[in-house]
Amino acid sequence: MREIVAVDIGGTHARFAIATIEDGKVITLGEATTLKCAEHGSLALAWETFGRSLNRDLPREAGIAVACPVSGEILKLTNNPWIIQPSQLAARLHLDNFVLVNDFGAVAHAVAQVDSSYMKHLCGPDIDLPTEGAITIVGPGTGLGAACLLRRNDRYFVMETEGGHLDYPPLDELEDKILKALRLRFRRVSAERIVSGPGLTNLYEVIAEIQGWPITLRDNRTLWQNALDGSDTVAVAALERFCLSLGAVSGDLALAHGARGVVIGGGLGLRLADSLGHSGFAERFVAKGRFETMMTEMPVKIITHPQPGLFGAAAAYAEAHP
Repeated sequence: MREIVAVDIGGTHARFAIATIEDGKVITLGEATTLKCAEHGSLALAWETFGRSLNRDLPREAGIAVACPVSGEILKLTNNPWIIQPSQLAARLHLDNFVLVNDFGAVAHAVAQVDSSYMKHLCGPDIDLPTEGAITIVGPGTGLGAACLLRRNDRYFVMETEGGHLDYPPLDELEDKILKALRLRFRRVSAERIVSGPGLTNLYEVIAEIQGWPITLRDNRTLWQNALDGSDTVAVAALERFCLSLGAVSGDLALAHGARGVVIGGGLGLRLADSLGHSGFAERFVAKGRFETMMTEMPVKIITHPQPGLFGAAAAYAEAHP
């Protein structure tokens, strides 16, 4: 059993923790330290701040999750000024070994390794996720993350994807109007323009415009709060449409992956854990024409682990360096 550093870097925050691993598995994940990226000039400086907070030398192995595709010589994160050069990481962070993984790839690693008690049933049959075959992981946050987990012969494989950038699929007259309005803003309207934190603002503004009502909310955080507590009628309508669209997109991705189960993750996925069960998510998830029966037989869960990105970053390293 040995210690490693687990890191989860998003657009706004970077999270760090010490994890212990053994035989390709995460044994423990220590308390998370959350730092604001804007307050640190680079990953290396945030890394040093974390080390000083523990008053100790950090382990020389690390699993690092980043909110961008992991390819090329320079990684540029969305809404984050940091520049990460994989070829320079070992020297700058004083590491002997490290693994870089996409943030939703990390969530897929977490799904593969966390205890089943962290899987809250959402819809479909109330059974465990399959031990063989593909599992789709999808979740809204600053963007819309998607990955595929393949379990085969007591092993697992993670396929990182950019499935959140598939075209938005309108399924009724209101959504046709939403698509038409958003096409004027973005030209191409991806699923992420609807099913993400900022996507709720897009829905709110378009629905208010269709109703001929004034737009009274400009702050995304307040909009989410009002939508969840029911204090703003238009915000609630936007959230209802958000949940419908998340169900449709999740079902589409499951079909594309040939999945036998689905897990909803992401920062908003956990926040919506109670709302999704009382929304039209399940109806839209299974509404796939000739494949409706197959979709109704698919378990859909929400991962409730408090730090799936950190756990998954550690799991990705453990799996690669057992």
